[in-house]
Amino acid sequence: MWHQARIQLTPKARGFHIVTDEIERQLPELSQFSVGILHLFIQHTSASLTINENADPTVREDIEKHLNKIIPENAPYYVHTYEGDDDMPAHIKASLLGNSLSIPIHDGKLALGTWQGIYLGEHRNHGGARQIIATLNGVLH
Repeated sequence: MWHQARIQLTPKARGFHIVTDEIERQLPELSQFSVGILHLFIQHTSASLTINENADPTVREDIEKHLNKIIPENAPYYVHTYEGDDDMPAHIKASLLGNSLSIPIHDGKLALGTWQGIYLGEHRNHGGARQIIATLNGVLH
């Protein structure tokens, strides 16, 4: 069985945000799958998806700080600068972290590890609502 849906995330501040619950709420069909894969694809070039620690918020803060250090704003060698100081660094961060995830489904739930959550990496100061295409594939109960 295949199912596809468009998920709209609420606008987030710059940084990393756990969006697992927000995604699951918009995919009630997930509970119908006994086994399968959820593929998530974010339709933006300045935001990313990744999986990491879901318990300690300082992990998200440290990832943001580290990326800002290795991918600075206002680097003198940037050519793509007309959309704001945060734009080119946002594109680089999105390319490094990626625009898609594949997560196994087991018994109607995402088979994430105990300490794992889905992160939205919002790399712009004012990114707005982000769109994700969610594709479910698997065997129904």
